[in-house]
Amino acid sequence: MTANTQPQKARITAEEALAYHLEPRPGKFDVVPSTPMVTQRDLSLAYSPGVAVPVQAIADNPETAYDYTTKGNLIAVVTNGTSILGLGNLGALASKPVMEGKAVLFKRFADVNAIDIELDTEDPDEIIQAVRLMGPTFGGINLEDIKAPECFIIEQRLKELMDIPVFHDDQHGTAVICAAGLINALHLSGKRIEDVRIVLNGAGAAGIACLELVKAMGARPENCIMADTKGVIYQGRTEGMNQWKSAHAVATEARTLEQALVGADVFLGVSAKGAVTPEMVASMAPNPVIFAMANPDPEITPEEAHAVRPDAIVATGRSDYPNQVNNVLGFPYLFRGALDIHARAINDEMKIACARALAELAREDVPDEVAVAYGRKLVFGRDYIIPTPFDPRLIHVVPPAVARAGMDTGVARRPIIDMEGYVQSLRQRMDPTASILQGIHARARRAQARMIFAEGDDPRVLRAAVAWQRSGLGRALVVGREADVAEKLSAAGLSDAMQEIEVVNAANSPHQSRYHEALYARLQRKGIDREDAGKLANRDRHVFAALMLAHGHGDGLVTGVTRKSAHVLEQIGQVFDVRPQDGAVGVTAVLHKGRIVLMGDTLVHEWPEAEDLALIATRGAQVARALGMDPRVAFLSFSTFGYPVSERATKMAQAPLVLDAMGADFEYEGEMTVDVALNPEQAARYPFSRLTGPANVLVVPARHSASISVKLMQEMAGATVIGPILTGVPKPIQICSTTSTVNDILNMAAIAAGGVGLAR
Repeated sequence: MTANTQPQKARITAEEALAYHLEPRPGKFDVVPSTPMVTQRDLSLAYSPGVAVPVQAIADNPETAYDYTTKGNLIAVVTNGTSILGLGNLGALASKPVMEGKAVLFKRFADVNAIDIELDTEDPDEIIQAVRLMGPTFGGINLEDIKAPECFIIEQRLKELMDIPVFHDDQHGTAVICAAGLINALHLSGKRIEDVRIVLNGAGAAGIACLELVKAMGARPENCIMADTKGVIYQGRTEGMNQWKSAHAVATEARTLEQALVGADVFLGVSAKGAVTPEMVASMAPNPVIFAMANPDPEITPEEAHAVRPDAIVATGRSDYPNQVNNVLGFPYLFRGALDIHARAINDEMKIACARALAELAREDVPDEVAVAYGRKLVFGRDYIIPTPFDPRLIHVVPPAVARAGMDTGVARRPIIDMEGYVQSLRQRMDPTASILQGIHARARRAQARMIFAEGDDPRVLRAAVAWQRSGLGRALVVGREADVAEKLSAAGLSDAMQEIEVVNAANSPHQSRYHEALYARLQRKGIDREDAGKLANRDRHVFAALMLAHGHGDGLVTGVTRKSAHVLEQIGQVFDVRPQDGAVGVTAVLHKGRIVLMGDTLVHEWPEAEDLALIATRGAQVARALGMDPRVAFLSFSTFGYPVSERATKMAQAPLVLDAMGADFEYEGEMTVDVALNPEQAARYPFSRLTGPANVLVVPARHSASISVKLMQEMAGATVIGPILTGVPKPIQICSTTSTVNDILNMAAIAAGGVGLAR
């Protein structure tokens, strides 16, 4: 099973895991149509009578199934649940959440559609027959979580019977990523694979596949020793042997792992926690390579290995250590490349090509957005020999290498003619949403902010606060009454969390008098007397939370879940300058079908004039850059560059002139209709436009039009909405909507912690 893809380890509770799989509806994915299904004509084309035409075409030429059906981008994720990610044999039905997860990883990382199939049998022949009969449906088969030795039998037989790729990821996925890391580790050590002595511990599916692949890459069989729970697999051994182990038996005097590691250059472990001791590591050759890949705990930790061998290069299967051997770096891109050439198989050459492409990618300069996502600069070296799973280059680097190898070895039904065009198509097909959210949360994790959650009487807020704390994002400070918070946490199944979060009650805060005096000093010339200021500070949670932030008793503030945003903004304005004239702007991120646009102003300016619109554009550009985007601003109207003529469009045409005078350092243009801003074909009619691509920051004439646009996209198109992100404010403050989910609140807290909206 694929390792954890998060940059750092977080505590996940049973309640959170169950809620994730239950909401907003059971499971982890939907099946949605990719063609119009609205009119009677649409239905006639989709089914009867129109469907008869592609049916006949496929009958006449089976290869056209890749043209007229989903076969060319559809994978079956098949299991019988006999070896579920460290849980063992829990059966086919229990494996379904894992297989759904594997299916969505295919989609998330390589835009491959995948369907999970759980077969309720432990008979290899029945599995082979079932999968073989499904061959016409799929472009490839991913076998998963099937115990050894049955997995070897099933894969080998299906490869012989089927003319589509069959790939057991538990074996080959681990092997490919291990091989990629080994290429770079040996490069850094100044050693050649043909010369090194390799010891592998763990003679299961993954271990055998690892050893077979490194041998295919040039490692000499006589230099490779395999060990299992009974010791070294040597020629003549009979105990605990099978045909797959016997294939790797060598002539050696070593009988234990400890003996085998003396003088060894490389250790590959897919076995169990603690299998390797510091003494064993100390006995290895200079500059040893140690891949301790057992999950969840490695054979030896990097700290233990480096304590005795500072010259060691260490990799594990864990995300909280450098050099994670993570299958998600391999299987999505292997299948992407294989599907795109309509491959008959995934062979060793394609796996080696994948490994080499990954190794070469790790040596290249790492983009800033990847460094931001992981909270540190990644530079090729002993602590960075394998690319990170969220590197956006993987999709357009690895599949072309796999495809070339497939074409060179004759398994491609339809070779790619225009490889450069193929690379460009891969660049464009991935949804940037996940990487942007990943970056937001990574910045928050690095900041470790004390986040103030102002509305401790709302269960969603409490769940978000607990998740903030347990995810390692920082310290959660919840404004509320202790008894109420404890009761609501208990009702949510999180009673143990009361000891983790910090509850701050305004009624007994030691800072009461200080807050009262500060608020009175700020508001005394605005009709607020001392008593009124005391009541505001003591009774209004938004004011109290803002005062906490103002006095440094928290690092960020998230609120707005229980009250309308206008009211919350007004109350926060009692403490901070967040009015339109103060430079505050609300920018909402709308994420839909792989595109992200920022809409402003959705919160502060009711009816902005040209100067206000220029400010909104500037704030939108700042948010875009904070999210890793190059801002391209469009001032939207119902007219485009003066037609049709209307006084109401004048300010939208004047706003770019204001930015001209300011010397703005980002792309902007207007006024224009939304289709000209977003559709390259429509934009091509105006070659004089200064925008070099579709706009990603949209500035609209008024707050009501911004709000209408965002909510329409959310309700009608199912867009994901983040925000409005409050920008231009002196402290990290974000205001959620009353419809926010727990994830929405977490995202807004992460945005606050990352300082996305701070005035610059």
